[in-house]
Amino acid sequence: MALTLETFLFISIFLFSFSSPFTSAQNHPLDPLTPTEFIQIQAIIKQSQTDLNHNLTFQYVGLDEPNKQTVLSWHSSNQTTQLPPRQAFVVTRIKKQTHETIVDLSTSSILSSRVYTGSGYPLFTSEEQEIAADILPFKYPPFIKSIRRRKLKLEEVVCSDYTVGWFGERKNNKRELKIRCFYLDGTVNLYVRPIEGLILVVDIDEMKITKYYDRFIVPVPKVDGIEYRSSKQKPPFGPSVHAVTIAQPDGPGFKIDGHTIRWANWNFHLGFDVRAGPIISLASIYDAEKDELRRVLYRGYVSEMFVPYMDPTEEWYQKTPFDSGEFGFGLSAVALEPMTDCPANAVFMDGYVTGQDGKPIQYSNVFCVFEKYAGDIMWRHTELAIPNRVITEVRPEVTLVVRMVSTVGNYDYIVDWEFKLSGSIKVGIGLTGVLEVKGAPYTHTDQIKEDAYGTLLADYTIGTHHDHFFTYHLDLDIDGDQNSFVKSKLETKRITDHSSLRKSYWTVVKETAKTESDAKIKLGLKPAEFAVVNPNKKTSVGNNVGYRLIPGLITSPLLSDDDYPQIRAAFTNYNIMVTPYNKSEKWAGGVYEDRSRGDDTLVTWSARNRNIENKDIVLWYTLGFRHVPCQEDFPVMPTLSSGFELRPTNFFSSNPVLKTRIPKPVHWPNCTST
Repeated sequence: MALTLETFLFISIFLFSFSSPFTSAQNHPLDPLTPTEFIQIQAIIKQSQTDLNHNLTFQYVGLDEPNKQTVLSWHSSNQTTQLPPRQAFVVTRIKKQTHETIVDLSTSSILSSRVYTGSGYPLFTSEEQEIAADILPFKYPPFIKSIRRRKLKLEEVVCSDYTVGWFGERKNNKRELKIRCFYLDGTVNLYVRPIEGLILVVDIDEMKITKYYDRFIVPVPKVDGIEYRSSKQKPPFGPSVHAVTIAQPDGPGFKIDGHTIRWANWNFHLGFDVRAGPIISLASIYDAEKDELRRVLYRGYVSEMFVPYMDPTEEWYQKTPFDSGEFGFGLSAVALEPMTDCPANAVFMDGYVTGQDGKPIQYSNVFCVFEKYAGDIMWRHTELAIPNRVITEVRPEVTLVVRMVSTVGNYDYIVDWEFKLSGSIKVGIGLTGVLEVKGAPYTHTDQIKEDAYGTLLADYTIGTHHDHFFTYHLDLDIDGDQNSFVKSKLETKRITDHSSLRKSYWTVVKETAKTESDAKIKLGLKPAEFAVVNPNKKTSVGNNVGYRLIPGLITSPLLSDDDYPQIRAAFTNYNIMVTPYNKSEKWAGGVYEDRSRGDDTLVTWSARNRNIENKDIVLWYTLGFRHVPCQEDFPVMPTLSSGFELRPTNFFSSNPVLKTRIPKPVHWPNCTST
């Protein structure tokens, strides 16, 4: 009997349901807060208020992780000792003040509380953004008048919010958002139909419009050719491919125990945070030769994302968002779609955040976890040198992927953590979605006589130049937490003594960074390799065990150092930085990113130039994309991907996947894809 593709997929899901990777949940010190704990936190905070007449909003609620040594002690005991007390870090706003509170959930008490008086403000809540963009403009008579003056339909107007940044103001700034608006009228691709010349400024604490500008009118870009929904496409269609899927008749090869994931030789914890999104913790790999589970990564996540646009005009100059610290990479996460965002064999996990009122909100399918096989080769060799014999050995590459997608306004960011049997961790980031475009009076490049700050993509549509910088916090613990950062410079050596017919060669000169300033690296200037090693542990032949950073795209900022957005994002001036571990140093741009002044960042911490040799250290890596838009990016952008790899270097005694067995082939008799 020939099976249809639909029947095949049904059988695959049916079999999968009988071999679920989930087991009973077990508490873990790094588990994200649960809905019950969010409700408990809300009650504790509210009960502590002496004046209930003032509006209380929850801006950030997340796990206040236990001290690292406490977690490691619990972990090394094979999780048999008592769990450390559960604590939460809570940021609230009351009477236009920012309050920091540490809540002890085990005793339902407040351990500490203070009013933050420094520069910068906490994350914006979803509710604040919705009121500012979706409600206030449409009750504001001058805005309504401006829309009518442009002969546009008010019911077809949609608005979006943007941070205002800091540009040298000395007095305390207000919490504000700038509002830009777009026009639908026949499309859902709103971001490519901006209504230029209109800007509203909303005071978020007062929740009212305080400034309004209607400076000029340019045509709204046309609706033709901007549709991206499959159901709305018309001939001629693009290329088609035959049906493809992955089948695992024995079920998934990984187990999920609460938030701990075990697969092949890997064991790690997956957390979720409203600001960081996915957090990978206690990633350890089993070494068969040593019969030992060896730790590689204590904690890894996206610490900040900086996206400066290159248009200095009045309506655009402030567009330099710090998407993680201002809007929340986790808060902006979206539900993953089975069979499209993730393959048929994926398992999905939910996450939770708090609303502005402190109540938990469920994010369904925020993660997917799946085994990936894309026809890649893990290793191979064909031996042809032996007379009358040909020997070929090939091992297919099967990996485990953890994925999240965060949609921050117009852009969709695909975040992957991929674990390989060889011991490598590949971290991927993909950019897709819709470009941020500017309405302009041009229909051809010949009409442009001045700097348009971007590329003409279609009639009246400029795609603005911009960058994307992702700064990762990578607390590597290579076989323990006493590590060093080693820079291996590749230097050219001249042969001058006539000992060879060669005139030159290159060699490796290793330098161990002693202080933070020694480890500030701008990639691409000189050839070098970079590794975190454990100087206290060596292989049998005498090499320090370690993991190497293999960088992705090498992109450095082009803004001047004294430009205000770059002052705030000075941590992007270096691709690599290394600091001693400090529990409080989590966010590269500071705890309070909105309207910050660059006075509490990775750069200011590292200015202390602390000792980092043979210490518990954190590697900070900044990956960048420089985006000069092109017509292929319009009206929706094909995914642009990059990433980096953490790869074993003398960590194992030899090839750790030499004895890996080839997966059994999957046979589906009499099965067709028609």
